[in-house]
Amino acid sequence: MLNAILPPESKGTTIPVVGVTSETLNAKLTELGDVAEKWTALQGFNGAVDSLCIVPGSDGGSAIALLGLGDRDNNAMKAGAALARQAPATAFHLEGGVEDEAGFALGFALASYSFNSYQNKETKRAQLKQPKSVPLDVLSPILNGVQLARDLINTPANDMGPAELASAAENLFAKFSGHTQVISGSDLEEGFPLIHAVGKASDRAPRLIDCRWGADDAPKITLVGKGVVFDTGGLDLKPASGMLLMKKDMGGAANVLGLAAMIMEADLPVRLRVLVPAVENAVSSNAFRPSDVLRSRRGLTVEVGNTDAEGRLVLADALTYADEEKPDLLIDMATLTGAARVALGPDLPPFYTDDEELAETIAVHSEAVNDPLWRMPLWEPYREYISSRVADICNMNTSGAGFAGSTTAALFLKEFSEHRQSWVHFDIYGWTPIEKDIKPQGGEAQGIRALFDLLQARFK
Repeated sequence: MLNAILPPESKGTTIPVVGVTSETLNAKLTELGDVAEKWTALQGFNGAVDSLCIVPGSDGGSAIALLGLGDRDNNAMKAGAALARQAPATAFHLEGGVEDEAGFALGFALASYSFNSYQNKETKRAQLKQPKSVPLDVLSPILNGVQLARDLINTPANDMGPAELASAAENLFAKFSGHTQVISGSDLEEGFPLIHAVGKASDRAPRLIDCRWGADDAPKITLVGKGVVFDTGGLDLKPASGMLLMKKDMGGAANVLGLAAMIMEADLPVRLRVLVPAVENAVSSNAFRPSDVLRSRRGLTVEVGNTDAEGRLVLADALTYADEEKPDLLIDMATLTGAARVALGPDLPPFYTDDEELAETIAVHSEAVNDPLWRMPLWEPYREYISSRVADICNMNTSGAGFAGSTTAALFLKEFSEHRQSWVHFDIYGWTPIEKDIKPQGGEAQGIRALFDLLQARFK
């Protein structure tokens, strides 16, 4: 995506772009002259939001591109995305009409993303000359982090197993002089029994990926991401339609690695740790079963209500491990429940926290950077829905008639984070079903631009 932005000193002809609202269009057309007025009238261009009209010059070439902003000029990211989606494969520069030039460039670059690693063709896209008012170090961490998250999710599971996910994390942290430790296979059985139980049925051994970066005396920020590289549902097998997008079930891991990339490239003064339980939830003779009782790293016993609720199991051990270090801020991200999608759809991930100040801050930064998030309640009375007659807790809402699935999943995870100062859980979808604005169809980074903005404000 960063290659969609040309350096400000780059040579070559670029087409000027001017943003116009329904109110400023007439004045601009008067300034441009009769040709522009007649051409826009012929094209039916009236400055409507997301509309683009390239006005020809007297020599037959492109003179100027008019970008419709509707009745307001304060949605720069959406305007930049509209240019990226609609413009021909040539170079442009922003000449006016948009106040937030950084937002415009960011929206343009985010919408320019394409995943074509498996196609034998080159996709040519429009490019935008970097506005001089926008330093590259503002755009680069965000774009590189989002691209990493999207690429990891979009990569099919045959090429993105636990080993490949571990390699991606190792390569990322090595790039910034960080360190990675990986515990795999039977070595997980004693210290991380839930991760081992979920991943042991696959011929691709499970792993716990543990990455560290930053000064030891800096504030401790720990990110935990669900890394289920493919989810068959285990013995409680998913239907075919439910498996179709399960390559994205490591979306939590992809997103925390994307956020980590932002943090490290921006050199935030924090002690960063990333934990990813990487497993494939497969079916074989040694797969864990419904009604099994498993012991967690924390010591709590867990009854398996459904093997398709495996994400919270692997996260439980990873959260316990993270919590032992008493981080200042513990963040977990996971493609965890269909209930979250029923409640809020694919584009608005819910988050859960018992820290009121943190919840308010997340909401503020979410709105500021146009990265939608919505707080949902950690309603303690629903804890009884995941009670068990034979174990300390059940991994599935078996006693609540299927109600509040996302909330009960969050309450389950809360049981495994006792010592942290602040904790927040994001139940993301990690996928854009239909292309819109800054989001191409496919793997998606959700919540990490908001979290990066929050961390920058707090620690930079």
